[in-house]
Amino acid sequence: MTDTFELEKAIRVKGLTKKVVAVSLGLSEQGFLLKLNNKNEFKASEIQLLCEILECSKDIFFQIE
Repeated sequence: MTDTFELEKAIRVKGLTKKVVAVSLGLSEQGFLLKLNNKNEFKASEIQLLCEILECSKDIFFQIE
């Protein structure tokens, strides 16, 4: 489960918008929001790219409820 709060924080720290991040991943903004809000899961390749873009830890994507 993705830690939505930490991922949104990482996006803000980088000065990016969710739309820009979505496009960078090849997703629609709606598709990205579904993943961000844990309605759909991120693919491994998307996690890798997000970590590179945001310079964040993969731990954000592996939270236990």
